[in-house]
Amino acid sequence: MIPVYPAVTDVTLALRPLLHPKFQSLPDGISEFTFANIYLFRNTHKYLVSLLNDNLIVILGKDGNTPFFMLPFGIPDRATLDLLFRDHGGMKCVSSGQKTIFENLGYTVVEDRDNFDYLYLRQDLSELGGRKFHKKRNLVKAFVENHDYEAKPLLDEYLGDALQILEDWKQAHDSPGDYSAAREALEKSWDLQLCGGIYYVERRPVAYTLGEELARGTSFVIHFEKAVPGYKGLFQFINQTFASILPEIYATINREQDLGDDGLRRAKHSYKPSGFVEKYRISPSLARGGTVP
Repeated sequence: MIPVYPAVTDVTLALRPLLHPKFQSLPDGISEFTFANIYLFRNTHKYLVSLLNDNLIVILGKDGNTPFFMLPFGIPDRATLDLLFRDHGGMKCVSSGQKTIFENLGYTVVEDRDNFDYLYLRQDLSELGGRKFHKKRNLVKAFVENHDYEAKPLLDEYLGDALQILEDWKQAHDSPGDYSAAREALEKSWDLQLCGGIYYVERRPVAYTLGEELARGTSFVIHFEKAVPGYKGLFQFINQTFASILPEIYATINREQDLGDDGLRRAKHSYKPSGFVEKYRISPSLARGGTVP
C-alpha cells in the first residue's frame, strides 16, 4: 500500500487502518502525529508518505517551497538519514526522546519553541479553581448570566449547524486560516473518528470544538475551536464546559501551538499550562559533519 522510498504515495483515507493505530501507540502526544491531522493538512503541507528500511514510515512535506521530513515511528540507519537530509532538507517534529538519539549520532538539534504544544490539566480547565483563574471564572459567569445557552455533543445531526458556525467565523476573519481543514474535519468527522461539542445561544449555533485522544489515550487534543463574534465569555465558557465533560482518563488537554503569534501565546499562557510537548528541528547544515559515536 505504501511504496518503498524514494517512491511516494498521497495521504488518503485508505491509509487510515494502517496509520491510525501506529499514531495511537505513540507516547509523546505531539499534536501533528495523528492520522486526522496528517490527512486534514495534507494539502497545506503537501504531505506524502513512503516506506523506509525496517518497515519504517517517513512523512514527507513542504512548508511553501521548503521540503522537510518527519519520522514519528522510529529512526532508520545513518545512511538512510543522510539520504533523507540530502533529498528533503530539514526534519520537523523531532520528539524529546528522538532529540537525545540524534545528539548521540552527532546531529545538532534546535528547539522549535513556536510549535511546542500547550498542555493543561483537564481538572484545572474544568474547575477553574483558585485565584489564578479568577478572571476566567468571571467571564464564564458573565456569559452564563447574560445568555440562554445550550451545549450538545457534536453529533451528525448538528454538523450543518457547525458548518454554519465555521462560515460565520470565516466571514469575520481577513485570512482563511485553517478554514479548509476545519471544514473537511466536520464533513469527515465520522471517518476520522473526531468528536466534540456544539454550543447555542437563543437557539443560534455560536461555537463548536473538535478533537481526538492522544498520547496513548491519556490526553485529548483540540484540533479546531471556532466561534462567532459578539458573545463575551463564550470562548471561556466552551473551554470550561468541554473540559468538564471529558472522561477522567484524559489527564491533560493539548491545545496545540501558538505558532509564534504573540497574542495567541498570551492567550494560551493565561490558562496556566501545566507543561509543553516539546518539539525540535534539524536543518541540513546541522545534519552535516556528524559522526556516529
